[in-house]
Amino acid sequence: MIDLLRTRRSVRKFTEQAIEPEKLDILKEAILRAPSSKNSNAGEYIFVDDQELIQKLAQCKPHGAGPLLTAKLAIVVLVNESKTSAWIEDSSIASFVTHLAAHSLGLGSCWIQIRGREYSEGKMSEGYISELLNIPEGFRVLSIVAVGYAQRQHEGRPASELDFGKIHFNKF
Repeated sequence: MIDLLRTRRSVRKFTEQAIEPEKLDILKEAILRAPSSKNSNAGEYIFVDDQELIQKLAQCKPHGAGPLLTAKLAIVVLVNESKTSAWIEDSSIASFVTHLAAHSLGLGSCWIQIRGREYSEGKMSEGYISELLNIPEGFRVLSIVAVGYAQRQHEGRPASELDFGKIHFNKF
């Protein structure tokens, strides 16, 4: 696990290489194994591999969705808000589990923040995505995880760059 954390980086440009079905199966299993508050398992996930649809998802906000333009897979992370009050936390955990699973498979990934972002004046990104993907009312979209093979390899951040001053024992 620590090696995954040491070497994982956000990937914003992907190659044309398709993701193998067996790797997709592992990503599906990994996201379904993500911990959730009170074991609610309220998360739902839309795996989008249709390139035309991914291009439309890339238009979900004016800035920050660029990695979707070359992604081979977009995983939309959503939760039925009525099933858990911890939907933001549960969705965040599922998104990060997906990042680690992708990295363990030799894939790159990037978090695309959706909650609280605007698609256009007067319309939120969540609304745009909900309409595009026919998401039922009551579901909230936290993020999209862009996945694919990295166009270039990224080095992990060395331990010497970590701010260990942020670690406190017993009291701040």
